[in-house]
Amino acid sequence: MIPVANLLAFGLACIPLIMIPGPSVLFTIGRSLALGRVGGFLSVIGNVSGAFVIATAVAFGLGAVLEQSVVVFTIVKFAGAAYVIFLGVQAIRHRRQKADAIVAPSARRGGWRTVWEGFGVGVTNAKSIVFMAAVLPLFVDHGAGNIPLQLFLLGMVFVVVALVSDSAWALAAGAARDWFAKNPKRISTLSATGGVLMIGVGAAVLFVGHDAPA
Repeated sequence: MIPVANLLAFGLACIPLIMIPGPSVLFTIGRSLALGRVGGFLSVIGNVSGAFVIATAVAFGLGAVLEQSVVVFTIVKFAGAAYVIFLGVQAIRHRRQKADAIVAPSARRGGWRTVWEGFGVGVTNAKSIVFMAAVLPLFVDHGAGNIPLQLFLLGMVFVVVALVSDSAWALAAGAARDWFAKNPKRISTLSATGGVLMIGVGAAVLFVGHDAPA
């Protein structure tokens, strides 16, 4: 079993990294601006679920494959970037429907769709893959044995910290959107802004190198 001191040390190391706005945070803010507080939080659930899958994969060896194979890493990176850009374009295209939804709440999208979209982004997050594959092993106690379990527990610490931090960002951005919702026309502009933000995130992901830090 991994020592508690290692878990605490890793948790402290995660906090500044996760709280500083990066792809996941900017994606969360963009979704909250485009879909509202609930949509942003559901996106966080999906995104963090994707991080959970990455952590599990890293713990049981798949992370090493992604880290060592430039081809596989590049495929994952481009898939993730393309998906985020697609969601951004959709937010811009349907900005008028977002404004109409303020007047007619029944037009809102299904929650599961929002969760799955967030999951698609989270599970293809190149920076999370690189970070977990490169940093998690540094906090493992080899003398304690059962390395996969130790890596998994460290990954869960990352997931929990990300859930708390990203949820706070979603609530903050959602609150700002609620204020804009007093004028439906502003929601149309705000949805487009969130879409542009997501497109920017997707474009930035394309420049993540195979050996880049998280």
